[in-house]
Amino acid sequence: MTSSNTTVGSSRLLAGVTVPDTELVAAAIGFAREHSDEYLFNHVMRSWLFATLIAQKKGEPFDAEVLAVSALLHDIGLTRAVDGPLRFEVEGANAARTFARGQGVDERRTQLIWDSIALNSTPSICLHKEAEAALCVMGVALDWGGWGYDSLGAEEIARIVAAYPRLQMKQRFTQAVCGICERHPDTTYDNFARDFGERYVPGYRAPSMVDALLAAPFEE
Repeated sequence: MTSSNTTVGSSRLLAGVTVPDTELVAAAIGFAREHSDEYLFNHVMRSWLFATLIAQKKGEPFDAEVLAVSALLHDIGLTRAVDGPLRFEVEGANAARTFARGQGVDERRTQLIWDSIALNSTPSICLHKEAEAALCVMGVALDWGGWGYDSLGAEEIARIVAAYPRLQMKQRFTQAVCGICERHPDTTYDNFARDFGERYVPGYRAPSMVDALLAAPFEE
């Protein structure tokens, strides 16, 4: 079964996966490559290819360019170029929005890209949004935590990993998130980065949301 790909343009094979070969996608690959360490670039490439394979197997309509840009830039907020005071997913979504507008992407598609990136680490929400956002988080989740691993064939996964090796992904990603917990701890208290801070960062202490409720300035 093949998907109803709403992107108009040429395509090419990448690690055995048919992907759009457009100026927008090429620019997103270049942007990710320019700003990401190699392990992180390989992660976003694998995430994109996994997401595309999942989409093709589902056979449902999706915008292949929006999915590509979203997956390719979903971790751009972990890079030095985009480091800032907001949680890294939002920093990344903001940077991707600026990138998309600069490429002439219309506001509806740009908002889809922003949502896909800002919510990529919150699958309990993102899986219930538009197809592109849901597919993006599926690809990311498969590469990051192995969720949905059995939805693809072993040979398909092996081919993608061989093309874009993991390069100590687990260790390097842990280091990157711990760095955020050290530099911007207040951006990590309500998301998955908190788990890394509590386990690995000396002196890291997240405030309790229970305490916040009980300390609210009301009698009851």
